[in-house]
Amino acid sequence: MLSREVDRYIALRRTLGYKLRKPARHLQAFAGYAASCGDTHVQTETVTAWVMATGRTREARAERFRNLTLFTRFLHAEDPRHEIPTRNPFAFRKSRPIPYIYTPDEIARILDAAGRLRHQRPNPLRRELYVMMFGLIAATGLRVSEAIALRVDDVWPDGMLHVRETKFCKSRLVPMHPTVVEALGRYLERRHRIAADADHLFPSVQHRALCPSTVNYTFRGLLRQANIAPDRQNRPRIHDLRHTFATRVLEQCGADRGEIARHFVALSTYLGHADIRQTYWYLQATPEMMTDIAAAAEMLVGREDA
Repeated sequence: MLSREVDRYIALRRTLGYKLRKPARHLQAFAGYAASCGDTHVQTETVTAWVMATGRTREARAERFRNLTLFTRFLHAEDPRHEIPTRNPFAFRKSRPIPYIYTPDEIARILDAAGRLRHQRPNPLRRELYVMMFGLIAATGLRVSEAIALRVDDVWPDGMLHVRETKFCKSRLVPMHPTVVEALGRYLERRHRIAADADHLFPSVQHRALCPSTVNYTFRGLLRQANIAPDRQNRPRIHDLRHTFATRVLEQCGADRGEIARHFVALSTYLGHADIRQTYWYLQATPEMMTDIAAAAEMLVGREDA
């Protein structure tokens, strides 16, 4: 019975744009467990027992309990016999990692190190590929998953990049600076000579999408070669290139309230955020910028009180 309800719940939420691949598997597994316990309706005790039995980490248990609570609320609206857990006993305050903001010189050193990667016979495009990929992320703020998923056809002739079906099931157009368009054109010429049959913009040796773990491993090696933050406990990440892009854009905001608002809305759209509150993170994560925005706000208040 609960298995059918899971299918109905997942189908409904997917019409709203949610992918729910992992939650769908977990909810079906719970439905099977509940059936083995003889439950026809969701019981809080069964939810807790299943989460404890299957969640290997604290994060996994908290996520599974949260997904089951959402599912139960959906069922309870139709049938009050489904119990809604009153609280998540596995919940904890999760802190986001403090981003590393690269300097222009550090980005240049990373790309220079990428241009000096060791040649590999199976992948003669290795140097140009990583220079272009990391340079593109730094220049556009793409998520690394979005860069890996790009196809050749996503590069439009008018300087636009078509980023499709991303994290929040949205597609968007990303305008590129003329210097980026020029560099991408040179890369495409080289790529066409070596991997013309590949569909992905940044193809693997097998002409498929690159493996994210391989990309991350390569990036960590480049950080060592470029001597970027060698003493930092938490090493900088590829995703910090996205943080750096957003930070540099917001630094260009003036003190005018309308200009700041326009920058936020434009940046939120450009980065593909589902909610503008996600864009505010780039302020919270950068104390220097918070100080600048606070100073601008004080100037605005002073003008209004004058």
